[in-house]
Amino acid sequence: MPPLHPFSAAPPSTSERLPGFGPAAPAVPRSAGRRVLDRLLARPGVGALFGVLVLAVFFGLQAPELISSGGLATVLDVAAPLGIGGVAVAMLLVAGQFDLSIGVVAVGSSLVTALLVTQLGLGVWPALLLSLLAALLVGAANGLLVVTTGLPSFLVTLATFLVLQGASLAGAAAIAGSSRVSGLADAPGWESAQAVFGATAQLGDGRFRISLLWWLLATAVTTWLLWRTRFGNAVFASGGAGQAARELGVPVARTTVLLFLGTATAGWLIGTLALVRLGGVQVDPALGTEIEFIVVAVIGGCLLTGGYGSTVGAALGALLYAVAREGISLTDWDPRWFQAFLGMMLLVALLVNGVVRRRLRSVPRS
Repeated sequence: MPPLHPFSAAPPSTSERLPGFGPAAPAVPRSAGRRVLDRLLARPGVGALFGVLVLAVFFGLQAPELISSGGLATVLDVAAPLGIGGVAVAMLLVAGQFDLSIGVVAVGSSLVTALLVTQLGLGVWPALLLSLLAALLVGAANGLLVVTTGLPSFLVTLATFLVLQGASLAGAAAIAGSSRVSGLADAPGWESAQAVFGATAQLGDGRFRISLLWWLLATAVTTWLLWRTRFGNAVFASGGAGQAARELGVPVARTTVLLFLGTATAGWLIGTLALVRLGGVQVDPALGTEIEFIVVAVIGGCLLTGGYGSTVGAALGALLYAVAREGISLTDWDPRWFQAFLGMMLLVALLVNGVVRRRLRSVPRS
């Protein structure tokens, strides 16, 4: 059969081709402007890229330090963890699913690591492995609940969020006697963990953190999975036409569970980067970060209805978020303008996504 999404590069096998029925639909001539617009619509991250350039010029003229090495390091430091979560959430959105628990998984998994080190005396690496397994269990539970019950993933992961939030706050207070757990610097393996998750590089007056490399790696891997593999075909098919995909034999349930495992892994990585950077964890999960992951994915071009989007777009959405936040800070605007600005960006993205959805529906299928 042909690729299950219109932009896949995975070669179809001849034996899987569907038979044709009736005469071929006549080709509809398109104007040059329509062809350019269709090509832009085929690239979900174009809008976010345009936004990054506009904001960089706008704030750069008012606060030139934004485009210095120090300003760039700060922007990328803000964008990196948001981008890591954003690309994972973007994969889920393309498959037509949501995950509101990724932020609390980040806090909860770092808490597990800290408690295993400080209370049980484990080394940092064994504790990180066990916390990763715990995060994967949460992702598996989310995925299995969604595919076996048919409940909306929004509600399932909201319930997971509430459970983990309460358990983290109560568990930290009961075991460590405080909402903050620290004192990991003397544990075996701490120096090597710092090299992997906390290294920095000084360039000019900017300190660039290794989280930037993790962000780039996550974006590259998810982009390859989404556009160059059969798994990516299944992701697009699950979100674009789930029932038809099931009838064609696409493993929608397995794909959904794997995507939830991906968001759980991203949450663990975000939590580990923060844990190593701060030398501890402060348990104060609040609803907000999870929404930001979804916001940057939507700004990056992902349709909330599934079937369309890209992880590069989500990464650009995170960069757009960081440029706006740092630009508002450097220009001494009231920080509350950032929330209003973020809401406006989301509204524009939703309107543009609506146009994209209508145009995609109008494209003749052949």
